[in-house]
Amino acid sequence: MSLNNDEVLKIFSDTEALLNGHFLLTSGRHSNIYFQCAKVLQHPKYTKLICSNLAEYFCNHKIETVIAPAMGGLIVGYEVARQLNARFIFTEREVKIMQLRRGFSISENERVLICEDVVTTGGSVFEVIEIAKKANAEIVGIGFIVDRSNGKVKFGYDQKSVLALDAVSYEAESCEICRTDKPLVKPGSRKV
Repeated sequence: MSLNNDEVLKIFSDTEALLNGHFLLTSGRHSNIYFQCAKVLQHPKYTKLICSNLAEYFCNHKIETVIAPAMGGLIVGYEVARQLNARFIFTEREVKIMQLRRGFSISENERVLICEDVVTTGGSVFEVIEIAKKANAEIVGIGFIVDRSNGKVKFGYDQKSVLALDAVSYEAESCEICRTDKPLVKPGSRKV
C-alpha cells in the first residue's frame, strides 16, 4: 500500500515520533523538527506498512542483499530485506569509521540495496556506498523513510523515500534557534 506524505506524517504524529524543539542532528546541523523513527518502528504494523513502500518500489531490482547503517537503518533494512526475501547485513562505526563487522561481507557484483531511516545530508548512506563500491558490489538503489532534504540530496543511484519534505536545518554557527531560550537536545543514537 502506497502512503502519501500526510499519511506518513499522521503515523509519526500518532506515535509521538515527530518532535518540535531545538535538536542537534547526526549531521551536526541544528533543526526545530526531529523525526524519531524508533518511536514509529517500535510498532510492527507501522514498520511493515512503511517499509512495504520501499519493498514494492524495489521489488523488480533483483536485490540479493539489503545493507543498512547501524543504528537508525537496522529495522528499516531488516524489514525491507524480509519483504524482498533478501539477505540483510549492516555496517557500524568502530573508532568513528563506518565498516562491515561481525563477519559480514559483500561479494563482487552482488546486487545490494542500501536502506536508512532518515536522510538530512546523507552522510551515513554515502559511507555505506563507499563500502559497497570497495567490494565491487552493484548498488541498485537507496531506500529510506524520511528525506529531510525534499530530494536535494542525490546519491547517484535510484532512490526512494516514503516521506519527503524540506525540513529546515542550520549550520551550528548560524542557527536561529540558538538565539532563543530553547535548549539544544540530541535525541538520536550517534554521538556527534
